Amino acid sequence: MLLLWLYNITVNYGVAIILFAIILKFIFLPFQAKSKFSMMRMTRLTPYMKELEKKHQGNPKQYQEEVAKLYREEHINPMSGCLWNLVPIVVLFMLSRVIRLPLSNMMRLTGDQVQTITDKLVNLGLYTVPAKQDAYVEITLANCVHENANRLADLFQSMPRLVDITRSFLGMNLGHRPQWNFLWTADWSQTDVWLPALGLFLIPIVSGILSYFSMKVSMATNPQNSVDPQQQASMKSMMFMMPIMSIWFGFVMPAGLGVYWIANSLLAMIQEIILNKKYNAILDVEDADRRERLQAREMEIERKREETERLRAQNATERNKNTSKKKLQTAQKTQDETRLAAERAQEKERRRKEMGISNAKPDSQVGSRPYARGRAYVVDRFTNPEDAEEETRLAAARSELDEQVDAEFSEKTRLEAEDAAENTTPEAADEGEKS
Repeated sequence: MLLLWLYNITVNYGVAIILFAIILKFIFLPFQAKSKFSMMRMTRLTPYMKELEKKHQGNPKQYQEEVAKLYREEHINPMSGCLWNLVPIVVLFMLSRVIRLPLSNMMRLTGDQVQTITDKLVNLGLYTVPAKQDAYVEITLANCVHENANRLADLFQSMPRLVDITRSFLGMNLGHRPQWNFLWTADWSQTDVWLPALGLFLIPIVSGILSYFSMKVSMATNPQNSVDPQQQASMKSMMFMMPIMSIWFGFVMPAGLGVYWIANSLLAMIQEIILNKKYNAILDVEDADRRERLQAREMEIERKREETERLRAQNATERNKNTSKKKLQTAQKTQDETRLAAERAQEKERRRKEMGISNAKPDSQVGSRPYARGRAYVVDRFTNPEDAEEETRLAAARSELDEQVDAEFSEKTRLEAEDAAENTTPEAADEGEKS
């Protein structure tokens, strides 16, 4: 309905599609702007998350809790940036159906009315029903109606919704599909034939080029220097896949869809540049404030630690009698887990050094999961097969060593828990309950 309304105002199919893209961009702008702001804020937090990962290495549970706490403090929803990135693709598929089926989707004619138009054109000898079902039959019917509008006055009178639409734009018929083999099948002797066909052929090419630059601008305005290398590789592959998809869709769909994709890519680039400039200024202020808050928090923690150490040295510390037994147990458990995680990491590093295995982050690690891609994963096993066998052996040895250390510390934790349970007297339990 919106596309038809724009056509009735402009009486130009191509201009109507471009205005349609602009209006949709303004409708979705508040949501996409919010999504971009959230993604940019998450990118700014990457250095802090890497510090947390390093600080809590070997204790993924504590790391996840700290990351969740950081997101809560910064009022960030990690999933808020995903949904609106899919909207342009959804609109693209919906628009393709409207362009492909103008009679039933754009003009909202019934199936009986479309059949009446078909019968009328067949009776006048203006149209022949194809032997095979054609997905673009309604475009052909709409073109016939436009070319013979003066002979179909009775149809326009009986069907008020039937509109005479011309799909001509810059000498091209946007209802036609570009021919991928145009360069060696064109009749170069007739300018009025090959020139419009050349324009149609260039539409998918231009849409692919603009799609590439649109993604390049998006990546340039979102710093990737702190992103995981595997994620960077994935984003770079997407930067090439999306333009290829754009070109493919441009050749299999009517040219009107390619015009929309071109307009959408141009608008996306303009939007990225403007929003990036606006939000970078806001995030710079936020970063400065965050650094001050974190620095003040660290200073306060250090002050309390020093004060506690001073009181402990004077034997002047005392336990808060109002602290519940459950809180004491939880705090003690957290301290024990942190201590054991640090000891386990140190033991792994010591044994790896003895075995000549690197302590660097393994290729298989994703976030805090050290073997997410497989326990013997080597990133260059195909590009560097000469060294892959040795690297794979070392990766497997590292995995086996880590499992052995984890098993030893699990047994150590179990024995410590059993000793603690045996050494807890009924009188001490009663005293704990009272406190």
